[in-house]
Amino acid sequence: MPFRPLGLIPFISLTFLLFSAAIRVLLGVMAPTGAGLTFPLLLKAAATGLGFDLATLAYALLPIAVYLLLVPRRFAGHRLHTLLVQLLFLLFVAVLIFDGCAEYFFFDEFGTRFNFIAVDYLIYTREVVGNIRESYPLLPIFTGIGVAALLIAGLTWHTLDRAATATFTGAYHRSGALLLLPAVAALLFVNVNQSAISTNNYANELAGNGIYNLVAAFRNNELNFNQFYRTAPEDLVLARLHALVTERNNSFVAPDSGRFTRHITAAGAEKHLNLIVVVEESLSAEYLGSFGNRQNLTPNLDRLAGQSLLFTNLYATGTRTVRGLEALALSIPPLPGTSIVKRPQNGGFRSWGEILNGKGYESKYIYAGYGYFDNMNAFFSGNGFKIVDRADFTKDEITFANVWGVCDEDLFRKTIREASASHTAGKPFFSMVMTTSNHRPFTYPEGRIDIPGKTGRSGGVKYADYAIGRFIAEASRQPWYKDTIFVFVADHCAGSAGKSDIPVKNYEIPLLVHSPHHIQSGRVERLMSQIDVAPTVLGLMNLSYDTDFMGRDMLKDSGATPRAFISTYQKLGYLTEDQLVVLGPRKYAAQYQADRRSGTLQARPQDEQLLLEMLAYYQGGNYLYKNRLNRIRGGVESMLSMVGSDIKHK
Repeated sequence: MPFRPLGLIPFISLTFLLFSAAIRVLLGVMAPTGAGLTFPLLLKAAATGLGFDLATLAYALLPIAVYLLLVPRRFAGHRLHTLLVQLLFLLFVAVLIFDGCAEYFFFDEFGTRFNFIAVDYLIYTREVVGNIRESYPLLPIFTGIGVAALLIAGLTWHTLDRAATATFTGAYHRSGALLLLPAVAALLFVNVNQSAISTNNYANELAGNGIYNLVAAFRNNELNFNQFYRTAPEDLVLARLHALVTERNNSFVAPDSGRFTRHITAAGAEKHLNLIVVVEESLSAEYLGSFGNRQNLTPNLDRLAGQSLLFTNLYATGTRTVRGLEALALSIPPLPGTSIVKRPQNGGFRSWGEILNGKGYESKYIYAGYGYFDNMNAFFSGNGFKIVDRADFTKDEITFANVWGVCDEDLFRKTIREASASHTAGKPFFSMVMTTSNHRPFTYPEGRIDIPGKTGRSGGVKYADYAIGRFIAEASRQPWYKDTIFVFVADHCAGSAGKSDIPVKNYEIPLLVHSPHHIQSGRVERLMSQIDVAPTVLGLMNLSYDTDFMGRDMLKDSGATPRAFISTYQKLGYLTEDQLVVLGPRKYAAQYQADRRSGTLQARPQDEQLLLEMLAYYQGGNYLYKNRLNRIRGGVESMLSMVGSDIKHK
């Protein structure tokens, strides 16, 4: 039966909706056992998902609307036009199949549909495309996509031909104009936050549409806190923040300046020890024997743990490397949207590097890859660090590398060379070292461990541990070793997917502080955040300094509530010993009884005082960040005004 006018549009729309539904079913099947996806919840996700599919379809049909409006009738009746429609439909089907494959692999890796991580995949094409090429069999995948697209196009050839004929013999210009209306409606009435249909994160992901999510993430990399999140009166928030960051050994500097600068006063002589902070890629606490793992993946770290100060209740602030680097370098809670590392005007903070530079140190950020990735070079160079990245490695310093960077062994050898250069120059040094080997595609030099490369996370973890063992052994032979503190901490966990708003258990990471000649070994079980690492280590060095840090020295009892900050790029979490408060866009707020050992959460009524404490950090942190930007802009405008006046005078 031939299609009526607009026949081509229903045909394309039906194709799109069927593919979208198939992807949703596929991802639902991929959800882990115990994901809590009940039948009513799946129905709700499917219904909401259909709404997002229709909104995405409305945007996808815009090029067709323009084509219908512009193509002349003389060309619409030509046989070349029919061929063009067939070819465009073939491309359309190939894109849908590609999207299905991409969503499958993305969900398998991150447990979510496309989000801001996928946006990075579009921006940093060298590393990301290289990672994909090294991780997946691309030739069979793309061959399969091509064959499947040709097969579907061939099977629907005659149906599509009749649909196109019916459409372009009717009032297709008017049809093109009408197609603009659904896109306008989608723009006005649909937003990505409407996919949050429950407290089950997997259901929320199924309720969305990957393509819609991708575009939304591209548009919303920075979220206005005061517009989208719960807030409290500013004076109340800042007063509470003032109380929370106050410690017994500090005093506020210029308290009326709109900054929370404090002077930390240490008792006794300062210890100008060298400092090497190794930030391990994706090293979840669950992989260490010290935290209960029985696979013997980390024998070197487990041995070091017994010789170090081991912190057993540290939580990562986010799910990306840039979040960990931000927390470690700046000691501030995560802001919604993208990390400060990737934002413009991200320099000039009173960072860990700037503080130690003021003590005569040489601060370096040493990275295995190219530091333009994720804007790391701009961030660290703007905050007191000299950059040493892959571009600074000579050919004879690289024994093995993949798309992400040189192997951990090469990175650590370079770290030792840089440390020795500073030591020879008579300067104490601070090196923040970012590894990459424990990352897909999990490739590393052969013969180092008993797990072959490219076989998964276990191999990546075990090789990273092997390299750490070699690093400490080689460093121990250096003249600067006995006066050096080694810190081992993860940037984030290996995986953060879960059925709850923020799966608490997935954010646990290890922290080891190793300096056998200066720091006594032991265990610290106090709940803490990544933003507490810098002030805690500076406390161990007994340094006095000015700081804008919002973290605390966890070895000094301030009497404040133990807490941690955990987040996705939209959801913000505030974790205490047994409570979790979560904030989200559209003024969303929820509170849970949290069993940190098992990771289970039970909904609880909102404690307004706990919410205020959370807002003191998050809303207060946002206030300080915005104030800083305003000071920068004001300074730039003042400078330009002075230059303009000078030019006019001359």
